[in-house]
Amino acid sequence: MKLTKKRKQALGKIEKNRVYSLQEATSLVKDVSTTKFDSSVDLHIRLGIDPRKPDQALRGTVTLPHGTGKSKVVIVLCSPDKEEEANAAGADYCGLDEYVQKIQAGWTDFDVVIATPNVMSKVGRLGRVLGPRGLMPNPKTGTITMNVGEAVGEVKKGKISFRVDKEGIIHASVGRISFDPEKLEDNASEVLRMITKMKPSSAKGIYFKSIYMVATMGVGIPVDIKSIKGA
Repeated sequence: MKLTKKRKQALGKIEKNRVYSLQEATSLVKDVSTTKFDSSVDLHIRLGIDPRKPDQALRGTVTLPHGTGKSKVVIVLCSPDKEEEANAAGADYCGLDEYVQKIQAGWTDFDVVIATPNVMSKVGRLGRVLGPRGLMPNPKTGTITMNVGEAVGEVKKGKISFRVDKEGIIHASVGRISFDPEKLEDNASEVLRMITKMKPSSAKGIYFKSIYMVATMGVGIPVDIKSIKGA
């Protein structure tokens, strides 16, 4: 693939074989972005774990101090007695049978699905549509709960979910390219601290194998784990 002039310029700003501190990476990520829109800034974290082992298949949530910079569309699948609570908390869609049918038909115009335990017999049918997109409600991420108002509020304030993929990598958004470097650093630190806390006791050797910060379609910046406080 032929590199564009803009990408060549971006690559030229990354020193070969250098690992950057998190503070340096958050200051540099805007300079090596190759898009004109307010792109997402993500962390790609390769861990020294085996996701095939149940206790090492990491999955969790973290609330970003400064949010994601993107308004999350939340749907709550629940019985009628919980609809008022969900709507008051800011749910974008709320109900059950109507939305189950729409999702079964392929509708996925939302970012987070929250469900109450008493309707999971119906929501379970949606695994074929929601599962591959990482949208299936799960108690580990707090998206199966009777406290739907609290769950919606947390998502709207900046709560994100993450999971390790089959290659042992976690991909997590930590903001937008328009964020101040300090806010990106705060958000990224919170994600890395949470992943540190979740280190499986059975994991041996190096836990954080590599960390890259990258904006959408931008150039990846290698980050030194030693530069993150509490990680």
